[in-house]
Amino acid sequence: MSTRPASSTSNIIFTVEPGGALNGRLRVPGDKSISHRSIMLGSLAEGTTQISGFLEGEDSLATLKAFRQMGVEIEGPHRGRVTIHGVGMHGLKAPESPLDLGNSGTSMRLLSGLLAGQKFQCVLTGDESLSSRPMRRVTEPLLEMGASIGTTENGTAPLQIPGNQTLHSFHYTMDVASAQVKSCLLLAGMYAEGRTCVTEPAPTRDHTERMLGGFGYPVLRDDATVCIEGGGKLIATNVEVPADISSAAFFMVGASIAKGSDIVLEHVGTNPTRTGVINILQQMGADLTLENERVVSGEPVADIRVRSAALKGIRIPEDQVPLAIDEFPVLFVAAACAEGETVLTGARELRVKESDRIQAMADGLKILGVDARPTEDGMVIQGLGSEGLLGSGQVESHGDHRIAMAFAMAALRATGPITIDNCANVNTSFPDFVGLASRTGLHIKSKT
Repeated sequence: MSTRPASSTSNIIFTVEPGGALNGRLRVPGDKSISHRSIMLGSLAEGTTQISGFLEGEDSLATLKAFRQMGVEIEGPHRGRVTIHGVGMHGLKAPESPLDLGNSGTSMRLLSGLLAGQKFQCVLTGDESLSSRPMRRVTEPLLEMGASIGTTENGTAPLQIPGNQTLHSFHYTMDVASAQVKSCLLLAGMYAEGRTCVTEPAPTRDHTERMLGGFGYPVLRDDATVCIEGGGKLIATNVEVPADISSAAFFMVGASIAKGSDIVLEHVGTNPTRTGVINILQQMGADLTLENERVVSGEPVADIRVRSAALKGIRIPEDQVPLAIDEFPVLFVAAACAEGETVLTGARELRVKESDRIQAMADGLKILGVDARPTEDGMVIQGLGSEGLLGSGQVESHGDHRIAMAFAMAALRATGPITIDNCANVNTSFPDFVGLASRTGLHIKSKT
């Protein structure tokens, strides 16, 4: 498969016919967060790392290509298998050109920390969407560690990272819970003199900490604070990437809202810092159970069975927001099909994702006849009830993969076809979404 990082420039349009149900057993692609981190840590490890289940989507391929540009020999991916010949903590080489990270915010934010401690200078760039996303959330704390990273006047990419910077010990207390900021600072902390600590206001995904431990680099956790000592090393290991719960979420909601549905999502990562979507759907009355629970490569996984159910509106607990931050576009669709009112607060982060996901989802739901009122940090949705149907129409994804896939699932409860514009970026996280969704029972077609 091509490792071109930038997403396709051609407009891909999804047309989804109304009705249907989701049935069968399926395995969605590998976890994007874990795929990114496996490339980063495997490249810096001593020895050869074997990865299986790697997500061959454009975002994680952007990370892979970046490390190839820095001199790391990487074989694959081939059917989810990648072999990395690690160069050690100080073995990366200066890239000959800027590292183009396409649409991947995770790549840019984590690499800004990892590269802040290198001897060489480099530049991180991305596509138009990535170049509009806020980067001060990582460059400002890195500056306090001793890393001066250049940005545009707006604090956005391209990021100019000088070489030969001395990083020092640092304790950072985050204002907003963000796994990307935490991970960025921990990766920089490997190159700092002394101990780097990050305190988070609410739990966020801990894939970085788990994987660092798997590669033999100790991480210390004390309640809400996580610390790392500089000067250690990473030892190669094998990584089995579980199926991505964020991708599985579309099918969880689809099966919940479409009568006659009964699906099993296999080998899904159920890391407790990511299970907000499961907790929220269960509170809404979803018929959702975890089977065959186990631990693989340090990450909990399970098969998730979902059958159709009459959902009810809820006030979403704010402590679940960081645990479901990527799943809210499709959870808004669940709320639109539920009985009564659903209220989300404390999710201001959604406004600075690949799109303003609060506004984009509210606009699209209104086109489909749903009373969806955006607020500064969330949404209030009046559900149509278990017998209610969404309307039909043309909605705009704003080039955001999760918006596109969320509205595709909405067609299961629509009166007519739903057309979704600008869906090319679905390839960033879910390359065969149309094929897998079609085989499961969604009446979806894609055209350019």
